[in-house]
Amino acid sequence: MATHFHRSTPLPPSTLSFLSKLLLLLTILPLSLAALAFVLQWRGGAVSDPTTAASRWAPRGSRREVFPGMETLSSLPPIHHHSSNCNNLGRSTSPSFPYYGDWKFGFEANLKPKVIGVTTFYLFVEGHAASPNVSRVLESVPGAKVIYRTRELEEQQAKSRIWNETWLASFFYKPCNYELFVKQSLNMENAIVMARDAGVDWIIHLDTDELIHPAGASEYSLRQLLLDLPSNVNMVVFPNYESSVERDDIKDPFSEVSMFKKNYDHLPKDTYFGYYRESTRGNPNYFLTYGNGKAAARIQDELRPNGAHRWHNYKTVPNEIKLDEAAVLHYTYAKFSDLTSRRDRCGCKPTKEDVKRCFMLDFDRAAFIIASTASEEELLHWYQEHVVWGDKDLKLKLLRRGILTRIYTPMAIIQGLRESGVFSSVIANAPSTVSRDKFLSSIDSSNLTRAGSLGSRKMGRGRENRASGRKVLEMEAVAVPPLSPPVWRDHDLHIVERAAGV
Repeated sequence: MATHFHRSTPLPPSTLSFLSKLLLLLTILPLSLAALAFVLQWRGGAVSDPTTAASRWAPRGSRREVFPGMETLSSLPPIHHHSSNCNNLGRSTSPSFPYYGDWKFGFEANLKPKVIGVTTFYLFVEGHAASPNVSRVLESVPGAKVIYRTRELEEQQAKSRIWNETWLASFFYKPCNYELFVKQSLNMENAIVMARDAGVDWIIHLDTDELIHPAGASEYSLRQLLLDLPSNVNMVVFPNYESSVERDDIKDPFSEVSMFKKNYDHLPKDTYFGYYRESTRGNPNYFLTYGNGKAAARIQDELRPNGAHRWHNYKTVPNEIKLDEAAVLHYTYAKFSDLTSRRDRCGCKPTKEDVKRCFMLDFDRAAFIIASTASEEELLHWYQEHVVWGDKDLKLKLLRRGILTRIYTPMAIIQGLRESGVFSSVIANAPSTVSRDKFLSSIDSSNLTRAGSLGSRKMGRGRENRASGRKVLEMEAVAVPPLSPPVWRDHDLHIVERAAGV
């Protein structure tokens, strides 16, 4: 390999002096900040917001937790790659986090990431997610199987036994969120079959604005959390935490949002009801959207979905437990553009009566109406008032009470994946084209969707007159819809008074 040199014109002494001072300043500044942080940590400096407290560095080799779950990820095995794999891994052969000494990623030989122990993903895509630029990247993700909403899939789902049963029937033939709920349930039914054929042990359904936070396990690992469960448990409920954004210009919620509102199930009752009104800030409910979590189920014979939030079994009642620390992180309305994107996906009229047949939850209804009738300026003001947490005093108060909490682990994992070159490697190594047949069939389906003939309206066509003959099973349970958390009532006044010290 040849080495090339070139000669440049010498810099004048004054310029060299300036550059030397600038480099000295850039060297001293981070060292000074690090020293200051060390002094504050050593002296136990009072930090009222956990955002600052959690950014302190832990000594190398320490087991002290910096971000939730990070103390165990340092025990992941080191990475040893053959030279032939270097290009696939990006710019680093030993990805690590800048936040924590010796936190490493573990990879299988086939480059399957196992940061929290998940290696198999079933991605049901349509619309923009099925476009060539997106789908070619998704298809190249290790461990991911992309399922397109093709005509073949729709015809298969039209023959599902679900249409002849009653547990999901109340959601049939309705638009918007109801149609989506049916579609998700049918996708979950398909995923059960694929998971069973692949030898998968557990299955969970998540939307693209949700992440799993497996806190409370002996390792920060969903796999380990499920392995630690008793063998007779076959369904696990993860209470959801809801994102609480602090700005109106969020672009990448997974990387920019660290504050969440805790679920009712993870709070003392007197705390929840005692600060209910301050927590809702004039919104219809404690959470903007659902509050009944998501469930994971052990793959067993006769397993079926029970709506997008739960699972059930045709033969037995699942033995269900609810986790005390682990949660689903729901990044709902985390971007201002979420208001208009949700509006554009639904063709309902922006009236109080019509939105009831389109949306299940009160905030979704209110958000759809304001997004359909207000100007851009009015909409932004509404978003700042109802979604953004701009009151610092209120934030600190609810953080101290444990209603709001800081969770940094997803941000750290995503930053680590980005810095290690995993994201850029997947994009760079994605095939330049996607299967022509898959793309054309998904485009054809998308056109049908826009024409209003897809989903429960298309797949259930001709079944309306058979509704009365649907089979009611002995072990049947009605589908669990997205539900709001408990609502404060007048009879909870004594709880509020006790929390306030009255």
